[in-house]
Parts: sequence; structure tokens; C-alpha cells
Amino acid sequence: MKTATRASLVWVLSKNISNTQGLGPGAAENTRAADGTSSRLVNGTDCERHSRPRQGALLPGPNKLYCGAVLGDSPWLLTAARCRKQGVGVFRIHLGHHCLSRICESGQQLFQGIKSIPHPGCSHPGHSSDLTLIKLNKRIRETLHVRPISISSHCPSAGTSCLVSGGKQPAVPRVTTFPRVLQCLNITVLSDDRCKTAYPNQIGDTMLCAGDQAGRDSCKGDSGGPVVCSGSLQGLVSWGDLPCTQPNRPGVYTNLRRFSKWTQDTMQSNS
Repeated sequence: MKTATRASLVWVLSKNISNTQGLGPGAAENTRAADGTSSRLVNGTDCERHSRPRQGALLPGPNKLYCGAVLGDSPWLLTAARCRKQGVGVFRIHLGHHCLSRICESGQQLFQGIKSIPHPGCSHPGHSSDLTLIKLNKRIRETLHVRPISISSHCPSAGTSCLVSGGKQPAVPRVTTFPRVLQCLNITVLSDDRCKTAYPNQIGDTMLCAGDQAGRDSCKGDSGGPVVCSGSLQGLVSWGDLPCTQPNRPGVYTNLRRFSKWTQDTMQSNS
């Protein structure tokens, strides 16, 4: 596991979000949104303090993780479409956390989410176009603790090393609260052929697979969290087989390069 480069960290803490539809746990069993037996980043290590300035987390209450998120062009967050749920009220959003067990940390910024917009191609029970945008009630104040990230200008090639960050769960799942410290994990992008062999008739061109042979993987509760390759935002944690870290069953991620135009157009038209 490579130590995360030094920068800063964003955590998004949520109780509710205002819109006709809110955010919540994914419905499908093999999505990587959390439920009552949530598991999270498996075999990761503690991120260097304030090293992931774009990282977000969506929580329905204290120490209860639903999904990850990532800070894109302010005032927008990106997360998985499966992290949405009807009937959830107004989210209170904190940016600038490293240890979620602490109520208040120096450098945090407070927001509300005022709108959530899913990609129109998102399918259920399928996994295509697994992307939602969340608009904050105001622009962020960019600091060492709070900083956006840009979507990559190209799709990753097989063999590319990337870093995924999110929650933590031991290799043996159990009911747990949210991890004290953000976890980081190196994963390797796999070829399309290998991905389609692992999941026949389930992989589309808006997805990419990644993992390794050492039992390291994203898992439930990480859904919507960022995959960063060479300093650019490449993907979001989407879905995979359960239990996580099975041999030849890699994690599947939303390939954000495929959504660059929709993301920019949607942000601009809802500015």
C-alpha cells in the first residue's frame, strides 16, 4: 500500500438532504452502499492525515456510513446513483474532517445539500450510469483541508495503479460503526476482457474493474467514493460480488470519463 500523497481531506457528514429525492443506501445486495451489516474498505491502511482533500462520506446519523462521495467543481459533489433514497430530509454537510469520531475539527466547513440529480441512464436492478450529482447550498472555501478534484481527461489503461479511499472493515465482516480514520488502498485497473470474464453480460462501457491478488478491495459502505489515478478523478466505487475480496471477483467502478460532458452540462444548467 503506497502512502497517500500529502494534501488535505474532506469528509461529508450528513443527516438529511433537501430535494424531491434524497440520498440513502443502495437497494441491490451487491451494490457497495452500506446497510445494517455494512462492510467497507477491506485491508486498507490509514490515509496520511489530510491527504485526500476531495473525499466525502454520506451518513444518516452519527457513526453510520451509507456511502462515499467526492468533491468536484464547487459547489458540487459526485456520488453513486444508488446512494439516493426517497423521503430523506435535509443533509447537513461537514467538509474538512479526517477523523469522523470527532464532532468538530479545525478547518471544517459546514454546508447543506440543496439538490441531487441522478444520471438519467441509471438502471435498476442493473448497474449502468451509477452517478448522482449533489449541489451544496454555497461554494466551498478552498483550503488545505477542503479542495476539489477534476475528472480525468482519458480512460485508464489496464495495469494502471489507482488509489481508492473510504471506510474500513476487517476481512471478516461484522456489524460496526464508522471507522475512526479514513482508509486508503491501492488497486490495479484490469482489462475489459478480464472484467467481462468475471461478470458475464453485466459489464458496460461506463464501468471499469480494479483489484489485486492480495485481498484488497472496496466494499459496502464505500459506494460513491473516489478512485484517483495519477492525481485525477477516474471513477466512483459502484458494485461487486459479496462477500468482497473473492478471488477473480474484482470491484466494479463507474468510469467518470464517460460522463464528463453530462456532468459539466448538468452543473452549468443548474448553477
